[in-house]
Amino acid sequence: MAWILLALGLVLIVEGLVFALAPFRFDELLRLLADMPLQTRRLIGLAALAAGVLLVAISRYAGL
Repeated sequence: MAWILLALGLVLIVEGLVFALAPFRFDELLRLLADMPLQTRRLIGLAALAAGVLLVAISRYAGL
């Protein structure tokens, strides 16, 4: 259970940094995503999901 809280905390830190340090860039990113085709956004989401699963699997096997 502790690793879930750790993972959630790390995600919130990274997302908070984006909003705090470069909010104007985030607006540009949202505009870019809105103009992107749905299929492309779906593929980006699936790639991010696969990368996350891979990182979790590596950390589990590495004993982290």
